[in-house]
Amino acid sequence: MFDTAGREVRVALTMVAERPTLLAELTWPAIERLVQGGETLCLLPVGATEQHGRHLPASTDTAIGEAICHGASRATGVPVLPALAISFSQVHTTAWPGTFSLAPRTLIQVVVEIARWVSASGFEKLLIVNAHVGNVGPLKVAVEEIRHEGAVRAGATNWWQLTPEIEAELSADADDWHANAAETALMLHLRPELVATDEIRDDPDRTAGLVLGYSVAETSRDGLTGAPSRGTEEGGARLYDAAVAALAGVVERARREQPPSLD
Repeated sequence: MFDTAGREVRVALTMVAERPTLLAELTWPAIERLVQGGETLCLLPVGATEQHGRHLPASTDTAIGEAICHGASRATGVPVLPALAISFSQVHTTAWPGTFSLAPRTLIQVVVEIARWVSASGFEKLLIVNAHVGNVGPLKVAVEEIRHEGAVRAGATNWWQLTPEIEAELSADADDWHANAAETALMLHLRPELVATDEIRDDPDRTAGLVLGYSVAETSRDGLTGAPSRGTEEGGARLYDAAVAALAGVVERARREQPPSLD
């Protein structure tokens, strides 16, 4: 599925824009012109800085989420905020160096504060693009708090759940995946210079059937779950193109979206 769609998306991206629209690189008059020109939406990538086994960098989640958002921006022109690179990673514990974490309540408050400033800059909508499984709960709460305040419309999407096909690809080698084949493939495509290929070790998912929650240090030998040895650059390119195309579609729907009619 990814072969044909991926090639088509890659051609389309080169035809739309060479560079993404990054809010941090724009002057305030340029941002004002964006809003006055009718742009209502901006993206907030939320990644993580945490250990990813022996072979992937601590920046993996942030690099993937940011790259997908930048690709969607090239396709649609949607402006992108700087990525949040430290989020909720406490369950990775201190067993391995390289994990840096906020408390869940702190992450919620950071996102709510960002939403206030998004509104102050004139945007009406904020789409949070999550790239780390541990953030799902805190980001849901953040969206609820933003909804309560009412200054800006907000939603959150997890990039690995953008389509059923993408979700199946991510969990093909582990349900509780981390630094697995899919993430390794993406990093081989996006940042191959950061992948220590000689350190790749597979580690099976040990969480099947468990009722309670356990830390990564209790379920993994080296901080990963899955079969990263199966990851390839080609597979990463196809997965990336599929994620960009899916997110671009969500962006266009979010731009058009209005509250449902009560008639």
